[in-house]
Amino acid sequence: MKTRYAIDPIRYQRMTTTELRESFLVPDLFQTGQLNLLYCENERAIVGAAVPASDPLPLEAGKEIAADFFCQRREVGVLNVGAAGSVTVAGKTYAMSNRDCLYIGRGSQDVSFSSEDAENPARFYILSYPAHADYPTVQAKQADASPVHIGSALESNERTIYKYIHPEGIKSCQLVMGFTELEPGCIWNTMPCHTHARRTEVYFYFDMTEATSVFHFMGPADETRHLVVRNEEAVLSPLWSIHSGAGTGKYAFIWGMGGENQRFDDMDHIGIQDLK
Repeated sequence: MKTRYAIDPIRYQRMTTTELRESFLVPDLFQTGQLNLLYCENERAIVGAAVPASDPLPLEAGKEIAADFFCQRREVGVLNVGAAGSVTVAGKTYAMSNRDCLYIGRGSQDVSFSSEDAENPARFYILSYPAHADYPTVQAKQADASPVHIGSALESNERTIYKYIHPEGIKSCQLVMGFTELEPGCIWNTMPCHTHARRTEVYFYFDMTEATSVFHFMGPADETRHLVVRNEEAVLSPLWSIHSGAGTGKYAFIWGMGGENQRFDDMDHIGIQDLK
């Protein structure tokens, strides 16, 4: 498990493109036959990926969290962005198709990831936060999500938000998680933009071709920068930063948050005319 430390908005102002990418961009998450995890100082989040091949991949606790097992003091959200696979939790197996979600509650033991076909493996995106309460492990299909249609084709931001783990859906301690798909021809996500100082967020971009990139915008409203993001790369978004993007082609993204509250509409909106 690698570790990434928090960056304050003062240091951010002086960072080069390379330093920004090393601090906020999470590349190379998905490696066949491997479990990769990154421990973040922001909210003590752990972001990662599992791509099981012929053998299952166990979700193991590293020395960074000093736990007997990974979920001893943590909850986990899992979303499959690959082919069919399964997640086993405490002896119970959950079949996971593309875009299926699984919430794993605190105290769950013996978690592992498997692919139905090693030649066409599942690709499990993982997001975890510390938890102070126990909630049951629950699976959800895309049809179970709460779709919210927002934006418009005129503004190039028509999109559907699918909410999985949230107060009116799968119950959790602090994790909120889902994904967003843009309509054909639309490129902008989360614009007009916002911040939410009560929680931090991780964006994970997927469903992109090799020829497609997303320009992810970040920073305070009056000091914005951008990161060029490729397929299956994540961005760590601190509490002081906007998180918005525009793609050169088709893409989707998983959003996940942890912090003070779980209210999806807890946002401090920023007008486009106030961006610099």
